Amino acid sequence: MAQTDILLAKEPAPQTVPACQLPCKLYDVARNTGAHTSSGLATSGFRTAKYLLDEWFQNCYARYHQAFADRDQSERQRHESQQLAAETEALAQRTQQDSTRKVGERLQDMHGWKSELQRQVGELVSETELLLAQKQRLEHALDATARPFSIVTDNLQCRERRQHPDLVRDCVEIELLKEAELIRNIQELLKRTIMQAVSQTRLNREHKETCEMDWSDKVEAYNIDEACCRYNNQSTDVQFHPHSAKFEESASTPETWAKFTQEHLYRAERERLASVNLRNLIDCILQDASEDLRLQCDAVNLAFGRRCEELEDAHHKLEHHLRKTLREITDQEHNIAALKQAIKDKEAPLKVAQTRLYQRSHRPNVELCRDFAQFRLASEVEELNLSLAALKEKLLEAEQSLRNLEDTRMTLEKDIAVKTNSLFIDRHKCMAHRAHYPTVLQLAGYQ
Repeated sequence: MAQTDILLAKEPAPQTVPACQLPCKLYDVARNTGAHTSSGLATSGFRTAKYLLDEWFQNCYARYHQAFADRDQSERQRHESQQLAAETEALAQRTQQDSTRKVGERLQDMHGWKSELQRQVGELVSETELLLAQKQRLEHALDATARPFSIVTDNLQCRERRQHPDLVRDCVEIELLKEAELIRNIQELLKRTIMQAVSQTRLNREHKETCEMDWSDKVEAYNIDEACCRYNNQSTDVQFHPHSAKFEESASTPETWAKFTQEHLYRAERERLASVNLRNLIDCILQDASEDLRLQCDAVNLAFGRRCEELEDAHHKLEHHLRKTLREITDQEHNIAALKQAIKDKEAPLKVAQTRLYQRSHRPNVELCRDFAQFRLASEVEELNLSLAALKEKLLEAEQSLRNLEDTRMTLEKDIAVKTNSLFIDRHKCMAHRAHYPTVLQLAGYQ
């Protein structure tokens, strides 16, 4: 009998009676050679060799035995077929249920990783937005430093227009140079920090895109597995795919599949933490920079205040000395006028004394006597000459003193004008300009 090849899940149970063909039984054909045989003339023209009755019965028994054996083998095969069909049906159901369960477990694993990727993508998006806000603060703070730098530059240029001797390297100029250097350093720091924020933003977006691609693949795979999980034996959209059981050479293993997503999550979390640290660093930088600028601004303003006080004090003292000098000039001018009048007043007595001596020098003969009157007139002339010499010398000294006072007055007036100019530059130009210095909020990038 021809048997159909059937794919069995396990080996069939051994048969109780081995199925095989019965051996052919050899029979000896008896010849009709006896006394009652028809081998004589009466049988002439008929079969010479016929089966015996025993042979006929043996042939029937052989047919019976063969039919029984075939029926028994067929019954065994039917029983085995039914048992095999039941076993394969149960095995197929168990296998399908196990496959469905495995696909469901895979769906749970995929859903977990998909949720983690989605959460990580959301955190990266939120963190990137926060980092962009910090970057905008940095840009505002960098723009806000332009005004202090222009102020300090203008202050230094204005103070270069001071006149001698006020064109000095005082504490105000030292503090202004410190402020200019501080602003330049802060601007460089803010620019470097902005570049770091731009680079970190790019890394955040790259890892977000990587996680989104992984998430998209998992969503597609999840939808495929979910559709596979809904398939059953009554589904109408199933069909044979003979070569679908082959494994792809590029297929991943569960370990590499999980490690692939873990690497994405680890790198994304690492960049997110780096972004958080950068945001905290930006907060510290902006706070320290704004505080340093305001402290240096206060130091410059304090130096300006002290310098203005010094200039005002010097200005007041110069004006005081100028007033005294002017009064002294007036007094000296009166003194010179008095000296000139005194000299003029001595001319008449000198003329009188000299005229007396001249007239007495014409006395005749012995009358030309060196009497006490002569000596007295001579001493009077000498005294008057000495007085005139002393008055003229004092007049020269007074005139020199007056010239010195005039020079001092001019110097004082010039110094007062210089101090007035310095006060105008420091107070009305520099300090008035510094009144527009940015606030702490503007320097911190909030405005």
